[in-house]
Amino acid sequence: MSPADVLDRYALNRALFERQSLLRPAGHTALQAVERLVGMQAQAPLAPYVGLWTRLRDFRPDDLAGLITGRQVVRIALMRGTIHLVTAADCRTLRPLLQPLLDRALRSGAGRRLTGLDLHAIAAAGRELVDERPRTFGELGAALTERWPGHAPADLAHVIRALVPLVQVPPRGLWGHGGQATHTSAETWLGGRLDPAPALDDLVLRYLAGYGPATPRDIQVWSGLTRLREVVDGLRPRLRVFHDEHGNEVFDLPDAPRPDPGTPAPPRFLPEYDNLLRSHADRTRVLPGGHRDRLATPNDSPRPAFLVDGFVHGTWKLTRARGTATLTIEPFASLPDPGAVTAEAARLLEFAAAGDTHDIKIAEVTAG
Repeated sequence: MSPADVLDRYALNRALFERQSLLRPAGHTALQAVERLVGMQAQAPLAPYVGLWTRLRDFRPDDLAGLITGRQVVRIALMRGTIHLVTAADCRTLRPLLQPLLDRALRSGAGRRLTGLDLHAIAAAGRELVDERPRTFGELGAALTERWPGHAPADLAHVIRALVPLVQVPPRGLWGHGGQATHTSAETWLGGRLDPAPALDDLVLRYLAGYGPATPRDIQVWSGLTRLREVVDGLRPRLRVFHDEHGNEVFDLPDAPRPDPGTPAPPRFLPEYDNLLRSHADRTRVLPGGHRDRLATPNDSPRPAFLVDGFVHGTWKLTRARGTATLTIEPFASLPDPGAVTAEAARLLEFAAAGDTHDIKIAEVTAG
């Protein structure tokens, strides 16, 4: 094995940053960016707006809101069974590919408690309900218990989530709007059928373009699917094979960008749940050891993070009171260049809190 075939942590980091448009803002449209990223995790409804702002030049909230209301992007449970914002085209292909993941979750959860019931009959009834009008999971479960009494409404609603491709409809996910998530089927919202024969090969290649170089286990962690080693092995003649510092094979597209490991990486602010931090089995390419637990809140939801020199360096939070928006930076270690971090924080405030008075605070470093 030659030294050129080994990618250290910085080489993996800079390759990932280049593909994620984090070394320099990209000139893509919001739609192009969502496609290049193979979707954006969107459990926090407004997180994709910050995720696009940090990656694109001149991004504005209406750029994404218009795509949502225009049905060019949708919010739907996909990778890892979590809500993602994806293009309409990717919704049609990704949702069928990820059905095995949703089937597995159903079998291990609600399906066990509904033993003896015809789950496909429940799904058909649920599809009729959501296609009649968008409904919350609470409304859906309550309606289904009228036909299947004695069962938990949440379990019945989970059957629909797993077996029917449900999209969350606006105003959910619109900048400046709130409210409960209401759902209809992807076929009704987008019109037409989903892809009847999508290819796993395409999913793997798309992942490598946005998140590589990577191991098969990385792809499994990102997607939630299993047995992807077989798919990667089938693609081996079309891929370039490297090794990481631990001797693991890492695969990549032959012509994908792999910048010099010494390429400067400016400070970046990420939203909660950003896929940059959730798409590899070994997160040390962006998250130094020991910091992972510090990103989680007591209820195990992640805090928004900021990065310095390509790696997570702390968390941030935005609060508002009496017309003032305060962005508090909470570093895990001393900031090597506080001015660069506060300049990026000021830019974030201009985006997320236009019209408010702005204040930036840097908290004291605390032990992990």
